[in-house]
Amino acid sequence: MSEQTDVELELQVAGREELAENVIGLRLRRPDNAPLPDWTPGAHVDLVLDDDLVRQYSLVGPVSDASEWRIGVLLEAEGRGGSRRVFEQLHPGATVRVRGPRNHFELALANRYVFIAGGIGITPLTGMLAEADRTGTPWTLTYGGRTAVSMAFARELRARYGERVTLVPQDEQGLIDLASLVGEPAEGTLIYCCGPTPLLEAVETAAAQWPQGALRFERFTPVEGIRSDPDEAFEVELALSDLVLTVPPGKSILETVAEAGIDVLSSCAEGMCGTCETALLAGVADHRDSVLTQEEKDENSSMMICVSRAKASRLVLEL
Repeated sequence: MSEQTDVELELQVAGREELAENVIGLRLRRPDNAPLPDWTPGAHVDLVLDDDLVRQYSLVGPVSDASEWRIGVLLEAEGRGGSRRVFEQLHPGATVRVRGPRNHFELALANRYVFIAGGIGITPLTGMLAEADRTGTPWTLTYGGRTAVSMAFARELRARYGERVTLVPQDEQGLIDLASLVGEPAEGTLIYCCGPTPLLEAVETAAAQWPQGALRFERFTPVEGIRSDPDEAFEVELALSDLVLTVPPGKSILETVAEAGIDVLSSCAEGMCGTCETALLAGVADHRDSVLTQEEKDENSSMMICVSRAKASRLVLEL
């Protein structure tokens, strides 16, 4: 089960800047400038924009400044309104509720890293670059975007890290040559990738010969076709609440426990953010989330109760 911090803070926008076309950067601080909770590269926070409008944004590295958190926000014209609310309302001096940080995209130890970013997917990788640089671990970053002016942090990263950063604006250079970039499997090398679904699918294809666990993703949208079994009713035993509930077809565990008066922190309800991750004490989960790695799913020690179900008649949860 990934480490997470369920702290909710009222933070103030200490600064706002235009990072790229339709991308802004926000610096968030406590009103009293007290230190913020520690975080690790790859972590994200929830911005609680309204009671029913919560969005996740990756923290921008490096992690060394405990006085503020930085995030990058892309205005999504066809989105559900979260990014537009950020653009319209979060100006310097405004306050916003923030939960976290949580990390389901942690930087594991390796002999070498290959980082691949597409668009706003650069944000979680910024802290990883700084950490790899700090530890002296060899790495490269290949960063693609629609145009040069749409690529947030591009100049900053190139100025800081030089030739280890390769920028690939699509309108000038086409798509990233993933076959050459990924190449043959290399022992001790991990590939970290974040970006839109077509990029992730292309990287997955290019790295098909790499061993399981060598490729690490963070996704913007749920994986399609992840359901392995049809919905059937099953029981969940809530070990801490001394309750046994029936989860019917068409209703999630999260909805079922909420109706029973058990409060579980949640956000996306799509198996994407990891907020509702719950320890699994017994039983086998039908994992339908897009957060856990295959190794974590095989370990079967936790599950995302907003989408995942049971492969047996009963699960026992730490609720």
